[in-house]
Amino acid sequence: MRAYYHKDFKKSYKKLPKKLQAQADEKILLFLEDPYNQLLNNHALTGKYMGYRSIKISGDWRAIYQLEISDLAYFVKIGTHSNLYK
Repeated sequence: MRAYYHKDFKKSYKKLPKKLQAQADEKILLFLEDPYNQLLNNHALTGKYMGYRSIKISGDWRAIYQLEISDLAYFVKIGTHSNLYK
């Protein structure tokens, strides 16, 4: 699996504390190796994010992505569950 990142994702990522950035890096690397690893809680979204999927970064933090082709993920947002899904 390969990944690329939307400017909104990059902007939000840069504002995260270093510890959370490290957790995000770890989970995205895990995602690239095994997108459906149970630790990621990878699932399809509905509503305004129909067609997108989410993975768990830590606790309440999620990363939203869209599968472009079978081996290319486009990460569009990262944030807390309540912030992303309001």
